[in-house]
Amino acid sequence: MADLRVSVAGVSFKNPVITASGCFGYGKEYDELYDISRLGGISLKGMTLKERLGNPPPRIAETPSGMLNSVGLQNPGFDTFVKEDMPFLRQKDTVLIANVAGATIEDYCGIVERVSGTDVDMIELNISCPNVKEGGVAFGVSCESAANVVRQVRPYAKKPLIVKLSPNVTDIAAIAQAVEAEGADAVSLINTLLGMRIDLKSRRPILKNNVGGLSGPAVFPVAVRMVWQVASRVKIPVIGMGGIETWQDAIEMMLAGAGAVQMGAALFYDPYAPLKVIEGMNQWLDEQGVKSVSEIVGQVKPW
Repeated sequence: MADLRVSVAGVSFKNPVITASGCFGYGKEYDELYDISRLGGISLKGMTLKERLGNPPPRIAETPSGMLNSVGLQNPGFDTFVKEDMPFLRQKDTVLIANVAGATIEDYCGIVERVSGTDVDMIELNISCPNVKEGGVAFGVSCESAANVVRQVRPYAKKPLIVKLSPNVTDIAAIAQAVEAEGADAVSLINTLLGMRIDLKSRRPILKNNVGGLSGPAVFPVAVRMVWQVASRVKIPVIGMGGIETWQDAIEMMLAGAGAVQMGAALFYDPYAPLKVIEGMNQWLDEQGVKSVSEIVGQVKPW
């Protein structure tokens, strides 16, 4: 059997398959189907300091080969997470990644400081959130704003810090370099692409928020391209995500430069998808005579 163990920013994973934030909750429902300790890691549902009710419905829409969501970071808040979810999660033998968000720099610093005091293994900074003090423009859409939030958060992060990058930019590799320079230990990408659907009968957007984040197989080629570009420009580890359904997708993403992968939308129609990826990846590596999955990272051969 091939060695599926990987290391990201000094944290060891038993395999490179991580469930993506917002698609796996806190794992309790999936644990009724299989032991979630079989996963390499779990990126937990996006967390804020205080409870958030999220956006008004409708906030989910199906699209060709994907889905739009405008859930709006609905979550119970930090205190409820620590009281109700952390005890269950710490019983599981898997890497726990706290995905955190905020509307201001102060929010980010506060949640990162609080989360650093818990038993999570890593922190994933979602910088696709709108900055309410700067006209609602997302923190992650410019080098300056992305670097600024990482610079100010870094002193509060006592766990390895992953920065989750938005694809709704002109040069994602430049933004990756900017956050690397300010102390990011790893980057994860891509977050969802901004999309829209319109109901022909009402002539209104299907989502109450008008626009939402596109995920699923439709975004996979874009994600592979962006991971490849970022991996060639930074020295820190890259975690790849965006439309991964199968073990073939996961292998492709790792060849592009991802040291680990996250799976999201596929979980909604096949909760066993991560286990199938782990199994298929192992079989392919054995057939290829590859002893360790880390050997394939970044091994794409451009023309």
